[in-house]
Amino acid sequence: MNAPGQDARADQEWAVRADGLVKIFGTNRAVDGVDLSVAAGTVYGVLGPNGAGKTTTINMLATLMRPDAGTARIFGHDVVREPQIVRQLIGVTGQFASVDETLSATENLVIFARLLGLGRAESRAKAADLLERFGLTDAARRPLKNFSGGMRRRLDLAASLISQPPLIFLDEPTTGLDPRTRGQMWDTIRALVASGSTVLLTTQYLDEADQLADRIAVIDSGRVVAEGTSDELKASVGTSSLQLRMENPADTAVAVREVERVLGVRAALSPEASRITAPMADAERVTDLLIALRRADVRLAEMSVQKPTLDEVFLTLTGHDAADQDTNTGNTIPLEKEEVLA
Repeated sequence: MNAPGQDARADQEWAVRADGLVKIFGTNRAVDGVDLSVAAGTVYGVLGPNGAGKTTTINMLATLMRPDAGTARIFGHDVVREPQIVRQLIGVTGQFASVDETLSATENLVIFARLLGLGRAESRAKAADLLERFGLTDAARRPLKNFSGGMRRRLDLAASLISQPPLIFLDEPTTGLDPRTRGQMWDTIRALVASGSTVLLTTQYLDEADQLADRIAVIDSGRVVAEGTSDELKASVGTSSLQLRMENPADTAVAVREVERVLGVRAALSPEASRITAPMADAERVTDLLIALRRADVRLAEMSVQKPTLDEVFLTLTGHDAADQDTNTGNTIPLEKEEVLA
């Protein structure tokens, strides 16, 4: 039997533990039994299309909505029974900036810091430090209405870090950003984790989850349909494929015969008939294939190994791609109807 407090200490090794979370809006189960386990000091990605239930899940974990069923703990603290403690442990950056466009970047951060109980001098020092950290010092005195979308997102993230929380929720932080600014945000997220924070990231971008997340939960229609590392998820839908292109298309038939003989698999021909694709279950046998092709006097113009992509994972698991949108989900809730925990 575990000693008193042992279970609580073990629970605190997890930044997030959610079991069977449910949220219902009318007849719609926006979140339908979600389980999540997020290890401290990692980036955990929740991947899914618009309307999948990602934001509603974040709102429950962040004490902004009361679950209709299930439990959730943040570093061992229950989000329903201990919301005030949970709020001291988290920072939240939503899909839309929570800043005042008529004020400057410095003024926005100082207000947030003051609301969190910091003194005037400490608030200004904290604001200056965060603006420098996020590359916004030169724009510190400019009103936010003159900021680009990427600058606003960086400022919103900076505001969520004023209290230096150990857990940060990022709800689709790069939606609408250009590729360069997205890359900058990715670097910022990596730096946060390197400094000791835990990040729970929701996204509909497959490449974002692939680049950032240590583990990924694929969510669709309010349910987690798969969970694992990026490589584990890719491996779950099939092996890597070997792709060959011949210098002389006339050698294709011979190459197909050798591929099937040596690898023991069925090869597929591309429409241009000079490119062969075959499953590659055993990488060591590729060397044998190259020797066999040389002996058959088949010259290759190109050879590559293609791993399954997260796009293929999502399509296999859900029957549609991650860009699909479902606008009839109930995930967009008027503010006055949200059940903020006391």
